[in-house]
Amino acid sequence: MGSRLPSGTVAFLFTDIEGSTARWERERDAMAVAVERHLALLKQAVAAEGGVPFKVVGDALQAAFATAPAAVAAALAAQRALLAEEWEAVGPLRVRMALHAGEAEPDAHGDYLAPALNRLSRLLATGHGGQVLLSQAVQQLARDALPDGASLRDLGAHRLRDLLEPEEVFQLCHPDLPADFPPLKSLDARPNNLPRQPTPFLGREREVREVVALLERDDVRLLTLTGTGGSGKTRLALQAAAEALDAFPDGAAFVALAPLTDPALVPSAVAQALDAPEQGGRPVIDLLRDRLAEKRFLLILDNCEHLLDAAADLVAELLAACPRLVVLATSRAPLRLRAEREWEVLPMELPPRPPPLPTAEQVSPFAAVRLFVERARAIRPSFVVDNAIAPAIAEICWRLDGLPLAIELAAARIRLFSPTALLARLEKRLPLLTGGARDAPDRQRTLRDTIAWSHDLLDQEERIAFRRLSAFAGGFSLGAAEAVANAGGDLDIIGLMERLCQHSLLRQEEDAGSEPRFAMLETVREFATERLAESGEEAATRDAHAAFFSALAEQARVAMLGPDEASWHARLTVEHGNVRAALGWLLERQQADAALALAVGVRRFWEFRYHYAEGIAWLERALAAAGPEPTRTRAWGLRSLGNLVFVSGDARRAAELYEEALAIFRAEGDDEGASLALASLAIVRTALGALAAARAAAEEGLVVSRRIGDLRGEAYALRGIGFAASVAGDLQAAAVAYDAAVAAFRTLGELWAGLSTLTELGWIALQQGDLPRARALGEEAKERAHAEADLPLELHADMLLGRVALEEGDVDAADALLTGAITGFTELSEASWAATAKLTLAAVAARREDASRARTLATDALATQRAAGTPIVLVVALMEAAGVLADLDDAPAAAGLIAEALELARSGEFQIVETEAVEGVVWALAATGDALGAARMLGAAATMREATERDMPPTRRRRLEAAERAAQMSLDKNDFDAAFAAGAALAWEAVTTEALAIATTLAKTPTANSQ
Repeated sequence: MGSRLPSGTVAFLFTDIEGSTARWERERDAMAVAVERHLALLKQAVAAEGGVPFKVVGDALQAAFATAPAAVAAALAAQRALLAEEWEAVGPLRVRMALHAGEAEPDAHGDYLAPALNRLSRLLATGHGGQVLLSQAVQQLARDALPDGASLRDLGAHRLRDLLEPEEVFQLCHPDLPADFPPLKSLDARPNNLPRQPTPFLGREREVREVVALLERDDVRLLTLTGTGGSGKTRLALQAAAEALDAFPDGAAFVALAPLTDPALVPSAVAQALDAPEQGGRPVIDLLRDRLAEKRFLLILDNCEHLLDAAADLVAELLAACPRLVVLATSRAPLRLRAEREWEVLPMELPPRPPPLPTAEQVSPFAAVRLFVERARAIRPSFVVDNAIAPAIAEICWRLDGLPLAIELAAARIRLFSPTALLARLEKRLPLLTGGARDAPDRQRTLRDTIAWSHDLLDQEERIAFRRLSAFAGGFSLGAAEAVANAGGDLDIIGLMERLCQHSLLRQEEDAGSEPRFAMLETVREFATERLAESGEEAATRDAHAAFFSALAEQARVAMLGPDEASWHARLTVEHGNVRAALGWLLERQQADAALALAVGVRRFWEFRYHYAEGIAWLERALAAAGPEPTRTRAWGLRSLGNLVFVSGDARRAAELYEEALAIFRAEGDDEGASLALASLAIVRTALGALAAARAAAEEGLVVSRRIGDLRGEAYALRGIGFAASVAGDLQAAAVAYDAAVAAFRTLGELWAGLSTLTELGWIALQQGDLPRARALGEEAKERAHAEADLPLELHADMLLGRVALEEGDVDAADALLTGAITGFTELSEASWAATAKLTLAAVAARREDASRARTLATDALATQRAAGTPIVLVVALMEAAGVLADLDDAPAAAGLIAEALELARSGEFQIVETEAVEGVVWALAATGDALGAARMLGAAATMREATERDMPPTRRRRLEAAERAAQMSLDKNDFDAAFAAGAALAWEAVTTEALAIATTLAKTPTANSQ
């Protein structure tokens, strides 16, 4: 047995008691006795398998074993003993256990300082009382030598709170042990985007605890970690966020501000991290307030110093509007807000400075030394700290002020230099704190010189690559590096990047997918940028960077029109920082046409990934810089801007932009551009209610596109024809046009336009009363959208399917589909579409006789659509809401909405809306007892229906038939027939005028059901 601590590959067992803190507070004396007994049982089980308990912290035990099977056997024996014990005074003690294995050496004090212990602590924290968890390392070492009756259950890969690669976790199972537990309390249990880290978090355990404690306090709303560049603010913030995640049930989001240069983009960066896409022309801050208003959420803003005012303004607004939000910021300077709690990130803990010269034992526990040693071992696994080199390591850490980045840069040189030689070179480079601005903090100047020292050790080609790579913002691929940093083709850029990674001046990013991706730490990039400016190569390098991403944008523009659209959206998401940098440089260099072409290239990405505000801003800047000369480039820019403005909710401005673009296309003889501009005009004119002009534009676009053989232009023109026809009430013509458009989009491989049109076809079928076809189209659209992971398109299909379910009488299915659609559209900040779904859900609530819910939903939806101000959208919303109130037997309120709709739609072009309005007046008259008036309007409605469509959705048909029966029962047949015939003889305009007067009068007649 013995008590000698094992070394080499060591298996560790950690334990603690679940819920012990509360028990200590309630039953201190009884708990003290129980904990001692529990520790005795644990130590007995450990010793029986040859293990050595090396630390007890409160009620937690840590033990080391020479083999993994022994550690597993001890854990099983310990749990069985704890379960068999009588705990009468305090009740059963539920002890969680975790096992991990790794290389480790005990120190002179009988403790270990191995990274494996940090990993094991994180693994233990995910478990539950009574549960035994194994890391993959232990599973592989022990799986063939498990105790009798024991087995392992694979719990899958879980992200632990050390933010390293996910750990494959296994549970020890045995007939004597509990089997079922809640899900592990890993990072996956809370929504977050905390990035994975390539190296373990070392040291600063006390600092992490302090920051976590502050984040969990109710009176701390804004905590800012301040300190110099390279002091480890970001890594400390990430680790603290991971540790504090349980206190934020709605999750956490990490926002890297370093790649941004424009303060106006700070809200957009936060929205992107929250997956809260911009929408409808609303200020981004409003979308953020809506997203975070009621959430207990942690927002981490990293590297605020260069955007201090913008970050502070945003945080102030969010904290005021979101009472449960907590912000954790990192910055070289405080935000200076009243709510701010500043926490300075000090250098890592350093050993005492000689004399006397410290020993290896004396320096090893200090965080700065631990960091240096572990990073050195990552390069030279055989690196060992002995008494000979311990003083040099301690002095290196001192000379670098304990700054993590500086220490990592120095440790990277262990490949070439011993610590003593390293210190000698460092002495020559940094004899005193020199360099940098006189008023800059000492540590900042030291860090700058440390980077300069590392830079000075590079050879000439490495320096060239280093400075040129600083042109990238937010990382880069190998191909991009080759094009930008090796435009002349005289460098081995791949080899140079590998060497820069070894120097820790470049890092390979985690989760970069199949193609390697690299980035510089921001502080390093700032230094490299200065070197680039001094070299005289800046203009050429940034020109090459802009040229590369301009070519990429053009490639994306073409590819996004086909089946690879989703993959290009993903690629442009990764490259967004570089696109911004390229646009900024081109505009700075007054290359407006190139900037405009680049912006046009990524417009579709901005549009379909909801970067509306940012896309509009860049296009407006580029168009202004290019000037008013009517070039083809300007025309494409105007059309791109029109698209973004339209989806943002400003249809009138979009129409003006499309008109200007069309005029230029025509003057330039660009038929392709003209056909697409005409198709866009058709859509926006329909939305504005100018249906004749919309049809003319779409039909002209169809002629042009067919003449030049442009299938894409033809598809969009057909879509415009279908939209105008559907609004006008010619549903058969709409269906024919939409069918042809869907076929064309399928041939082209255009996902968004094809599925969107397919869903529109489903709505046409619904309007025609063909529920089976409507359902089939909706299900097809949903299935394909789900396969492409396109949530907005899937939500549109759900909205259609929800309405079909309502018409079929399946209110439960309708409720579920529509509630999900509302939630999804709200999270996407698509307020108008959420409002459309709310109106149908209001109809579901009315069908269930839940009047309060129905009214609330309808009122909220109408408020949204009135604010948007798009005529056709509002008219349709008014009629939907009127139907809801009709189902609630509130005739005056329904009549009021019908009157409002007729006021907007009485142009003679919205024929189906006008027909539905007159049918609504029929119901309102019958409901208020005016049978003669109802019969007259029934005749008028029948004539109108003949002119549009002969069928209608079941709900509307049932409502109209009920009104007809009521009128017939109240009138003599001759009287009914005469009134019906008189109404049928009325001219269209006379009918709508009379219906409007009736609805206006009825709206002023309160009843018991009106509110």
